[in-house]
Amino acid sequence: MRRALDLACRGAGHVEPNPQVGAVVVAPDGAIVGEGWHAVYGGPHAEVAALAAAGPAARGATLYVTLEPCCHHGKTPPCTAAIIAAGIARVVVAAGDPFPAVAGRGIAALQAAGIVVETGVLQGEACRLIAPFRKLVETGTPWVIAKWAMSLDGRLAAAPGGDRWISSPESRALVHALRGRIDAIAVGIGTVLADDPLLTARPPGPRQPLRIVLDSTARLPLTAALVRTAREVPVLVAAGPAAVAARVGALRAAGCEVWQGATEAPIERLRELLGELGRRRITNLMVEGGPAVLRTVFAAGAADEIQAFVAPQVIGGDPAALPTLPDVPACDVEEVALPGGDILLRGLVRRDGLPTASPACRG
Repeated sequence: MRRALDLACRGAGHVEPNPQVGAVVVAPDGAIVGEGWHAVYGGPHAEVAALAAAGPAARGATLYVTLEPCCHHGKTPPCTAAIIAAGIARVVVAAGDPFPAVAGRGIAALQAAGIVVETGVLQGEACRLIAPFRKLVETGTPWVIAKWAMSLDGRLAAAPGGDRWISSPESRALVHALRGRIDAIAVGIGTVLADDPLLTARPPGPRQPLRIVLDSTARLPLTAALVRTAREVPVLVAAGPAAVAARVGALRAAGCEVWQGATEAPIERLRELLGELGRRRITNLMVEGGPAVLRTVFAAGAADEIQAFVAPQVIGGDPAALPTLPDVPACDVEEVALPGGDILLRGLVRRDGLPTASPACRG
C-alpha cells in the first residue's frame, strides 16, 4: 500500500479535479506483477493501468489500491468491472471514495462478485492524499493553501524601497513548483500594485494556475503584467458589486475575466468566490496575498493548509509601519524543511480541535 501511495503522488497536477490514486497487483507468492496510477484526467484509472501491466498474472492476485474502486460510468468505464473480469481474488483498499456515485458501492460490487475486500490499510495517509478532492466533493469549495514568507520578527514585507524578496531562491523554486501543480492562485490588489507579479509557474509544471486578483473596485491597471498576459494565461478579477462599469469593461476588453460578488463585505465575498471556484471544479487554490488578504482568509475559516517560509533575518523598524503576520489558527505541522537556509513550515489548519484532513475519513 505504501508503494501504491507513492505511485498515486505521480498524478499531482495532472488528474485534478479527480483524486490521485495508485494501485499495485501482488501475486500469491508476494511478487509485484503490476503497478499503475491515475496519470491524466480523463485517462485510465490506477486499477486499470495496474491490471493492464499485470496481464494474465492478475488472476488470483491481490490488488492494493489507495481509493475505493469506482463502480459507475464517468469518463472511463467502472473499475470494479475491470477488477472482476481480471480474476482478482482479493482487494485491499486504503480509503473509501466520498463521491456519491461510489461511496461504498464499489466495495459492495466487488464483494457481490465473491472478491474478498479489506479496508483501512494506511487510511490516514490515503485520506491526506485525497483531502482536496474530498473537500471539493463534500463542500463544493476548493482546498485553500495559505502561503507567505516572513522574517524572524514576523514581517511579511520589507519597508518600501527595500529588497523585494524575503525568502531564498530555493524557497521560491518550491513555490513555483507548487504553482505548477495547482489550479488557481490568488493575491490582493495591493500585492499587484506593489510588485506587478506574473503569478505563473516558472518553469511550467503540469499546469499553469488561473491567476486571481482580489480587487473590490476593479482598479487593476491595464498596464499590469497580469493584464498584458491575460490572453496567454487566464486572469480572473474578483470584484465587488460597486466596481465601476467602465473599469470592468476595460479589463474584459483586455482579456481578463471579471467576476463580481453580490456583497461588499470581504469575508462574505471571499466565501462567494470559493463557491464559484468550486462550481468550476477548481480543486487547489493557493493564496499568496499580503496581511490583509490572509486575515480575510483566516477570518472566513477558508484556509485548509499553510505554507510559511521564515527567513533568517530581522527587518525591524517601526512596528506600526510594517505589516505583521495575521493571527493563524492552530495547525498540525506536517513538514519542517530548510530550503536555502529558510525554515519552511507546512501544516494543516485545525477546525473545532480537529485537523482539516482527518485520518478518520468516511466512506
